[in-house]
Amino acid sequence: MSQQQFASVWDAIEDTPEEAENMKLRSGLMMALKKYLTRTELSQAQAAKLFGVTQPRISDLMRGKINLFGLDALVNMAAAAGMHIDMRIQETT
Repeated sequence: MSQQQFASVWDAIEDTPEEAENMKLRSGLMMALKKYLTRTELSQAQAAKLFGVTQPRISDLMRGKINLFGLDALVNMAAAAGMHIDMRIQETT
């Protein structure tokens, strides 16, 4: 039995490299948004109003329900929070 090593948990559990990259981006955005909400001590209702979503949507975010969020929605939420998203693309060798 071989011991495969992966650079990311997403590389290990997703079926394709494309899905793994998407999950890496989504999880990074979700963690940044959760950190922002924790730091600013906004209530879920206040955060929902700021982000233009419902309070249950903020609850899903805070509970890490990544499968319920696409990149577009997370980028929109980050922008509404005044966050700047910087994207870096590297070629794999």
